[in-house]
Amino acid sequence: QLQLTMSEKNELTRSLEMVQNQLQEKESEIKREISEYKGRLLQAEKEYQDALTEANRKNEVEIEACHEKISSLEHFVRSQKLEIEHLKSNKEQLNNSLKEANQALGELLKTKVR
Repeated sequence: QLQLTMSEKNELTRSLEMVQNQLQEKESEIKREISEYKGRLLQAEKEYQDALTEANRKNEVEIEACHEKISSLEHFVRSQKLEIEHLKSNKEQLNNSLKEANQALGELLKTKVR
């Protein structure tokens, strides 16, 4: 009876050791997978951050280009407004000169008719 019990105990001990070994292997495998997933996650986060940084840099360059274009257009509009004012002034002067010339011509025609 004792021998049978000892044999069962040894068998149970071996089974327990096998189960413990399997658990340790499974734990090691899970830890390895976790480590691998953490590495992938860190890599993905780095790639995301790099992409975000690059997108921000491109946006800043584009925004700066837009600001420069706006500034250039504002300068162009101001110069066009000045040109328009100059042309209006010239038109007014020419109209006045034409009016004076027409009056002088009218006077000359009156003088010639007499």
